[in-house]
Amino acid sequence: MIEAGSRARTQPPPPAVVFEALTEPDRDPARPWLRLLDDEQPPRILHAEHPRVVVWSSLWTGRPDAQVRFDLVPDGGGGTRLRWTLLVAEPLPDPSLLGHLRKRLNQLINANLRYTFGQ
Repeated sequence: MIEAGSRARTQPPPPAVVFEALTEPDRDPARPWLRLLDDEQPPRILHAEHPRVVVWSSLWTGRPDAQVRFDLVPDGGGGTRLRWTLLVAEPLPDPSLLGHLRKRLNQLINANLRYTFGQ
């Protein structure tokens, strides 16, 4: 697997809370954040080390080899520095598809998930 993209941002709650949100994205039906598109599917948890690492299976039916790794580190202020990393098998997706995959992860994690925590 090769790294096809990565981004880190802070999330307001501590790592254990973010870990729970990533491993149980449907835990609070009143605050959904993993809103999938027609060509996407719910991820499976491939690996988890509470509360530091979560690895998802692919969200994309057209790219089933993809994985998403999340690294969670305390940010020093009570929150979490969350990095997502998109991993794919060779060959890399074409630039248009790769841009779409990165944009979707950023939307889901750094917008939708973040908003459920009040930011």
